[in-house]
Amino acid sequence: MKKQNEKSKNITILAILYALAAALFYALNVPCSKLLLEYVSPTMMAAFLYLGAGLGVGLMYLFHLPKEQKTERLNKKDLPYTIGMVLLDIIAPILLMIGVNIGSSSNATLLGNFEIVATTVIALLIFKESVSRRLWIAIAFITLSSIILTFGGEGSFDFSFGSVFVLGATVCWGFENNCTRKISEKSTYQIVTIKGLCSGTGSMIIALVIGERFSQIQYIALALLLGFVAYGLSIFTYIRAQKTLGAAKTSAYYAVAPFIGAFLSFILLNESLTVSYLIALAVMIVGTGFAVYDTLIRKHTHEHTHTYTQDGITYTVTHSHSHQHVLGREKHDHKHF
Repeated sequence: MKKQNEKSKNITILAILYALAAALFYALNVPCSKLLLEYVSPTMMAAFLYLGAGLGVGLMYLFHLPKEQKTERLNKKDLPYTIGMVLLDIIAPILLMIGVNIGSSSNATLLGNFEIVATTVIALLIFKESVSRRLWIAIAFITLSSIILTFGGEGSFDFSFGSVFVLGATVCWGFENNCTRKISEKSTYQIVTIKGLCSGTGSMIIALVIGERFSQIQYIALALLLGFVAYGLSIFTYIRAQKTLGAAKTSAYYAVAPFIGAFLSFILLNESLTVSYLIALAVMIVGTGFAVYDTLIRKHTHEHTHTYTQDGITYTVTHSHSHQHVLGREKHDHKHF
């Protein structure tokens, strides 16, 4: 029993580390993309990021393929979720670009932070994933911190028609996170390779249709490399986290990405760390604390058998009960009647 609990605890901690690693890898995207966007057009940049993810993880997949079990591979049953994942990854950025084009970028940034809420609500209502009160509290704090981080003063939040498109993008990404969750037990290598190559190809077609053209080869290579790390490795570790934590909890941990990104911008781009950033960071730490506590709490069932003798006859009585406790704690006291 002790070994089993210890193993369960290790798996949970590893999943949390995967989720935080996903946030760290993705956080590289903003400051590094800002440097590359001087030489690569936006939609073409998105295409190269996705393609870099697909090509990089696809190369890793070739080495992993001989060890992969046939049962790990995607099959016909997974096809609807796979198609949904790819289509939503193409549609969401288009909706976001339309929203930014007819609205304000600050408004789009603020509304974009509600992807975590969309992911959780969809996980709860449609995919029937359990969401505890502690996790709702964590999400509330994380959402509040995101609002503080992106709020730029009066007029920065101006709900417009463009906001509808931005909200549509967050809902698409919420559905996409849950679609990926439904196939997360399958080969992570295969999922990320398909996701990257198909979504990248879709974005590339859109870029060419709207008139964007290829940049110099050295910048394309850098964009592909950034895509492998910021998208490929990020998605890879995100899916690994989802296997244990589920869509809602993983998105809660992933919400630390803007804070890591802001700190990297401070290091790489000499941008200042504002007072609002420090306040939002404190609120985010509280929210993340609730998420970690909720993750490490688990409910289990004890079964007890009691034997007693009365009037020369031996009776055996079995009963069970369940309760929650923190993973790793083996000792607990409770009364039996």
